[in-house]
Amino acid sequence: MSATRRQMLAGTGASVATVAFAGAFAELFAGSAAAHGQGGYGPLVPDPHGLLDLPGGFRYEVLSRQGDPLRSGEGPVPSNHDGMAAFAGRRGRVHLVRNHENRVSGKIGVPTVAGLTYDPAAKGGCTSLTLDAHGDVVDERVAVAGTAVNCAGGPTPWRTWLTCEETEDKAGTNGYTKDHGFVFEVDGADPRRTGAVPLTALGRFAHEAVAVDPHSGIVYETEDAFDRPFGLFYRFLPQRPLGGHGSLRAGGALEAMRVPGVPDLSAVTETGAVFKGVEWVPVPDPLAKETPIRFQDFGPKGITHAQKLEGCYWGGSSVYFVSSFARSRDGSAADHFGQVWKYEPQRRRLTLVIVFGPSTDVQLPGESPDNICLAPSGGLMVCEDGDGAQHVYGLTRRGEVYAVARGRQNIGTPDAPEWGEFAGVTFSPDCRTMYVNCYTPGTTFAIRGPWH
Repeated sequence: MSATRRQMLAGTGASVATVAFAGAFAELFAGSAAAHGQGGYGPLVPDPHGLLDLPGGFRYEVLSRQGDPLRSGEGPVPSNHDGMAAFAGRRGRVHLVRNHENRVSGKIGVPTVAGLTYDPAAKGGCTSLTLDAHGDVVDERVAVAGTAVNCAGGPTPWRTWLTCEETEDKAGTNGYTKDHGFVFEVDGADPRRTGAVPLTALGRFAHEAVAVDPHSGIVYETEDAFDRPFGLFYRFLPQRPLGGHGSLRAGGALEAMRVPGVPDLSAVTETGAVFKGVEWVPVPDPLAKETPIRFQDFGPKGITHAQKLEGCYWGGSSVYFVSSFARSRDGSAADHFGQVWKYEPQRRRLTLVIVFGPSTDVQLPGESPDNICLAPSGGLMVCEDGDGAQHVYGLTRRGEVYAVARGRQNIGTPDAPEWGEFAGVTFSPDCRTMYVNCYTPGTTFAIRGPWH
C-alpha cells in the first residue's frame, strides 16, 4: 500500500472500509454479531504512551518485551516475536507459546537449554508464558531452542503448538550443525514433554504455517519460498491421526496441491472464483535431500505454486490460507496485495474468498496479510506485514475491514518513521483477551475490551 493511502486512513480516523467477499466465507460468521454487520469498534485513539492505538473502551497490557529477563532465569527474552497461540491450562491459567524468528546471528537469540535444544548454532525457537486466572504473567521460559527462523505455525487439537522453521538451510550452511526446515511440536504447559524433535515426515522446506483438521487429523502446511518457483500448499496424512502428544513422529504421507489448469494462484484475480477437482500429488522426496521440494518433478501436469504463502488456519469444515502478496516483477503471473483462499476437503474445492488492495478498492486499508486467526465474532483478525503504518484488522462477512490496533513504536527516524509488523494474533480460551506480538521491537500485548 502506498504511503498516501495510509496517511489518508490515519488522517480521517477511518474505522471501517469495504473489501470484496465471497459467499463461501459465510460459514465462519453464522449466528455471530459479524453476520449482522456489527463490525468495527470505532476509530483508533492515539496512545499517550506511544505503544499501541486502540478503539475507545479497549486497553492493553505489555506482557513481555525483548531484552527483559525471562522469569525462569534462563536468559533475556529473545527478539523477533512472531507466531503465537494460547492454550487453556489448569485453574484458569493460560499458556502462550511464542515463536522467535531468529537466525544464526543478529538480535537476541533463544537461550540454549539442556534437553530443549536441537542445534546449538541456531538462535530461533519458542518461549512459553504462563498467565494466571487474572491475566498476570507468573512464568516465562524457553520452550524449544536451537531451531531456525521460527516464523508461524499452528495449534493442534490436543493443545500443543506446531512451530515452523522458515528456512531450507542444511547442516554446514550459515554455521548450522544440523539440517533445518522442519516443524517441531511444543507443549507450552510442559515443554519437556515434547523436547526438540523435528517432525521430519511433515517435510523439509521453508515452512510458514500449519492448520490441523480436527475431524481427520490431516495437517495442512504453507510454504513461503523467496524465489521462483514459489511455494506450495501441502497436506500431511499422519499414520496416527489425532493421536495426541508425539503422534506426528509416527510418520505419514506428504502431498502437494495441484489445481488443474492453474500453475500459479496469483493469476486468479476474481473474488469468488471456484476450482473443483483439486488434486493431491505425492511429494517425491519430503526431506529434500538433493532438491528442494518445489523444484522436484511432479509429473507432466506440474504442480500449483503461489508467492508468499503465509497464514493458515482451520474454520468450520474448511482450511483457509493466505498469499500475502504477488508481484509480477518477481515472477508471479499477476500482482495482488493479498489473497485468502478456502479449501473444502470434502468437496475437493478451492475458492478465492478475499482479495486485498487497490484493484479491489483504492480506499481499502490493509495490505500483505500475514498471521490470521478467528475472532470471537466469528470473523477474522489479520496481522498486517507491509510498508508504512502497521495494523491488526478485523474482517466481517458484510465486506467490512476495520482497524483494531495500530503500532506506534517507531523503529525508523522522526523524518522517516517505520513500524514493526504485527504477528501471532490469537485469543484467550474464554475469548475475552486478544494477544498479539509486535515483531520489532519484540513486544507481546494483551488487549482487553468489549469484544463482540
